[in-house]
Amino acid sequence: MSDATLLLVEDHRDLAEMLGERLAAANYAVDYSHRGDTGLELALNNQYDLIILDLSLPGLDGLELCRRLRDDAGDTTPVLMLTARDTVEDRVSGLRVGADDYLVKPFASEELLARVDALLRRQLHYTTSGTVTVGPLTLDPQQRHLARENETIRLTPIGYRIVETLMRASPAFVSRPVLERRVWGRELAESDSLRTHVYTVRKALDKPFDSALLQSAAGAGYRIFDEATH
Repeated sequence: MSDATLLLVEDHRDLAEMLGERLAAANYAVDYSHRGDTGLELALNNQYDLIILDLSLPGLDGLELCRRLRDDAGDTTPVLMLTARDTVEDRVSGLRVGADDYLVKPFASEELLARVDALLRRQLHYTTSGTVTVGPLTLDPQQRHLARENETIRLTPIGYRIVETLMRASPAFVSRPVLERRVWGRELAESDSLRTHVYTVRKALDKPFDSALLQSAAGAGYRIFDEATH
């Protein structure tokens, strides 16, 4: 997806310059910050199609920046997190605060471009699909608005995609591999990522209400199902 506007927040200036050149060559417009606090200010005051965010930053680290975007500002712009930490715990930490994907340093610029393109294409698909309703739950993907019993439910971008995938498949179950491919574009090597996001979705979707809509079954996967309407 060319002609998109990206925000790159990376404190390694040589790497940032190289990435900026490669992204510009691919017809992306790129704003840049080498600090987390100024990166947050740019993200809050401008409209970006995607944010490329380093984990370790001066001023404000990437985890806190992403958390403030999601939890405080309600910003749903896709976030690709860059990290030199290649542990499951570090990757899950990024996903928990709302990152959509991660890339471990060092990486080839071709892989970065492929990840950016995949996130943008996925974002385009999920923002042009029609409104879907399951029982008391209604999702308008274009407006990124999810409501249950007229109460707005706020999720991360991945949370919205999980919910939309399950709502469109309802009342059928969606297996874990299929759900991962629909949300991330590939089957994940680590199952912790999906479980973490499903746990977060379940808390937002069901905990404040009397009945559970998000269901799971061993070997079958997940579904969103309203027993009252069936």
